Formats: sequence, C-alpha cells, structure tokens
Amino acid sequence: MRATLIHGPRDIRLEDVPDPEVSRPSDALVRVVASCVCGSDLWPYRGVSPTRKPRRIGHEFVGTVEDVGADVTSVRVGDFVIAPFVISDGTCVHCRNGITTSCDNGEGWGSEDADGLVVDGGQGELVRVPLADGTLVATPEPPDADLVPALLALSDVMGTGHHAAVSAGVGRGSTVVVVGDGAVGLCGVLAARRLGADRVIAMSRHADRQAIAREFGATDIVEERGDEGVARIEDLLDGIGADSVLECVGTKESMQQAIDAARPGGRVGYVGVPAGGPKLPIQQLFGTNVGVAGGVAPVRAYLPELLAEVLDGTLRPGGVFDVELPLSEVAEAYAAMDERRAIKVLLRP
Repeated sequence: MRATLIHGPRDIRLEDVPDPEVSRPSDALVRVVASCVCGSDLWPYRGVSPTRKPRRIGHEFVGTVEDVGADVTSVRVGDFVIAPFVISDGTCVHCRNGITTSCDNGEGWGSEDADGLVVDGGQGELVRVPLADGTLVATPEPPDADLVPALLALSDVMGTGHHAAVSAGVGRGSTVVVVGDGAVGLCGVLAARRLGADRVIAMSRHADRQAIAREFGATDIVEERGDEGVARIEDLLDGIGADSVLECVGTKESMQQAIDAARPGGRVGYVGVPAGGPKLPIQQLFGTNVGVAGGVAPVRAYLPELLAEVLDGTLRPGGVFDVELPLSEVAEAYAAMDERRAIKVLLRP
C-alpha cells in the first residue's frame, strides 16, 4: 500500500510500504476513505519538533472495516468507522474517567507499539487499528459521501474545539473569545455556540477564516492582537473581558492573549499543542482569579454525543475543509497549510 512518511523539515513523501494485517485478536483493519493534515503535523514539518528518522504520519481518518481480530466485538467487517487521534482501550481507569488520551495501554498513530509492531499513520490507504473496541466508533450505516468531511472532523478538530469550550466553562449566556482561526479555533466557535454562548468573538485576520467563523456562529471578529486586541474585546463587552476564552494555537503569545482577554474570574480553556514555550503568568492568574484548564482533548469520550448531532444534521463541522486533494498530492497538502493557502486539507486515497 501507499502511506505518507515524514523524512525531515518540509520533506513529506508518499511511499510504498507493506500492507498491514490483523496481528492481534484486538486489532481491526480499516481501509481509509478520507484522512487529513492537522495543524499539529506542521510542527515536525517546519522542524519545530525534530524528526530523527523517517516515520509514518497522520492521526485523523475515517474508513471501512475490512477485517477484525477474534476478540473484537464493537465493530464488524463493512462498518464505517471514525478513528480518534489517540488509540485507547476504553477499559483502564483513565478511560473510565473520560481521559482516553491518558490510557494506560494507549498508542499514537504512526509509531511502534510496546512489542515493536508498526502502528500505521492515518495518511495512508490501510491502517491496522490496535485496541479496536476501545478506539473505533462506527456509524449506524454507511454515510452519504457529502457527510464524510463532518465525520472526519470528529476524529480530532471538532472534539478538540469542544474540549476547549468545555474546559473554559462555556454555558448558556456566556461571552466567549476564541484565540486562533485554524480548524480547531473555528470548531471552537461552533462548540461555543452549541453549548449556548450568546456572544462569540473570533480573533482572525484572514477573510476566508472570518467567513467560516461567521458561518459557525461568531458574532464578532477582532483582527487586532496584544493590548490593542484586548482593548477591542473590552470595547465589545462593555469594558470587561470574556467569561470564557478558548486558546487554540499553543504559543507563548496566544496563551498570554487568551489570559489577558478573560474577565476577572473568567476561564481559559487551552488545547493548542504547546510550541514556543508558553508559560502561565501565575501572579496575574492569582490576582485576577482567572482559571486555566485544558490539554490534549479526549476526543473518544466526546464522540458519541457529537456523532449523534452530526448524523441528525444539527452539527456541521465539515466546513473547516476548504481544500480536497488526492493522497498522491500529500506533499502539496502540507505546503498549502504551511503557507496558509488552506485552512485544512482533506485527503482521498
């Protein structure tokens, strides 16, 4: 089969690799219908995080089950499934507490498991899925083609945006600021409105992203940054900051912007993958009673409730995909996102 490997900064290659197969009774074999490039994939692509040797990459995909191990009971051959971005068993204490990203037996896509077996990346044609019962979520029936982008968004960005909103305490009547206009930030806008926010301010300088933010429910757009951005937010919110702020970037500057935008006693929900050394200003947080919570989104725990709303048409996160390419053009997909010519690229094998 063909699969994507990263060799180093700005060196993405589609290569022939061995076809995966069911290796353990808990495995499933999934043929990928659609995958995508994540903003976090750009950190190794840009060299921010090192690539010490060529490796598989990609952690978001949906597809059809082609084979299952003897112990798999939750999915069967022919099922259309969503794979969250972290593998989990669904049974350990952390999974039972809803933090599936801290699973005692979890793995990451594109890695090697404890026994040295390859765990395929999502940007390929086939994927061996370990711990299939705890990881995969099947739709009741094969979806129409036009629903695939929304289902793919559930594998990461929609659940991650939702986690930011939950961590920030968004509820009915909330005023919300979203820092970051990538796919996660845009899904954060959608999540905030879903949870009942009355006003959602999207911080964005890009007309195409602003348009999607408006479509997803943003009531206001702020283009300014730093002190000017905070002043503009306060102007919009009667002289105070927001009840809830969603930090969806992961840099030192974005974290500070989020904390500055919160009102005294407000909350910041952060999901941006840390890059550039973000640190918390404890003295400021102490003085303002601003709370900060968040981290790696336990997408698997959120999937059932979000999937139900995608299937009934009330939740439509597929709009974050503004470019679609064949897998053979995966290098262009990375370049397009790196150069901000695309918000999020959907790949079709």
